[in-house]
Amino acid sequence: MRKQATLYLMMTLALSLSARASSNHEDDVHRIEDSAQIFQEIMGAPDKAIPQDLMESAKCIAIIPAEKKLAFMVGGNYGKGLVTCRGVKSWSPPVFLAVSGGSFGFQIGGSSTDLILVFRGRRGLQKLLSDKFKIGGDASAAAGPVGRSASAGTDIELHAEILTYSRSRGAFAGISLSGAVVQPDDTGNQALYGPTANKENILDGKVAIPAEAMVLVQAVSKATRTPVPDSPAPAASKVM
Repeated sequence: MRKQATLYLMMTLALSLSARASSNHEDDVHRIEDSAQIFQEIMGAPDKAIPQDLMESAKCIAIIPAEKKLAFMVGGNYGKGLVTCRGVKSWSPPVFLAVSGGSFGFQIGGSSTDLILVFRGRRGLQKLLSDKFKIGGDASAAAGPVGRSASAGTDIELHAEILTYSRSRGAFAGISLSGAVVQPDDTGNQALYGPTANKENILDGKVAIPAEAMVLVQAVSKATRTPVPDSPAPAASKVM
C-alpha cells in the first residue's frame, strides 16, 4: 500500500509538471486548430452530441484536445486546452488552461481522450478565473447528457455548475472528472496575447479576437446559434 501511495505521488507530480510545461505561439495555434476541429466533429453528430439547449445556455465552453492518460498500477491524467466565454456580442477570445489529476487504478496501458467542459453559470466562470480549482470540489460537476435535448439528463446533471464530456476511440459520452484540477496556462496566454496577458480581460471580451483564434470562436458561435464575429483582429494583436 505504501508503494502504491509513493507511485501515485510521483505520477501526480510528473503530470503536474507536464501540464505546466511552457507553450509557444506555434503550440497555441495547434491547440486552437485541434480544439476547433474536435468541437466541430462532436457537434456534427446531433444525436450523439451535447444537447442544443445546453449549448445555447452555456456561459463558457472548455475544450482539451487529446488529454494524455498514463496508467501503471496508478492512473493519472493531464491535458492542455482552452476556454471561451459568452460575451455581450459574441464569444470571447480563448484563454489557455491545463487540467491535471490522478486516481488509483490497477491497469497498465494508456489512451488519448478529448475533453469538453460546459460551464453553466457565473459562479463556474468565477472559479475558472481563479488560480486553481478542483472539479467536483470547488465547483459542482456531473457527467453531461448526450443527445438532441437535455431533458434526458437527471436533476443532478442539470443543476451542476459544470457538465463534463469525453471522446475516446470515437465514442462521445458524459464522464465524471471529479477531482481533476483546472488552472490557467499562463505561458500559453502570454505566447498568444503578449507578456501582460490578463485572462479576466480576455474572457470579458475586452481583448480583440486574434486571427489565429477565429476558427474556434466561429465554430462555437455556430454551435450555440450566436452571432459570428465578422472580421478577425490582426495576428499581432496583444494585450496592453
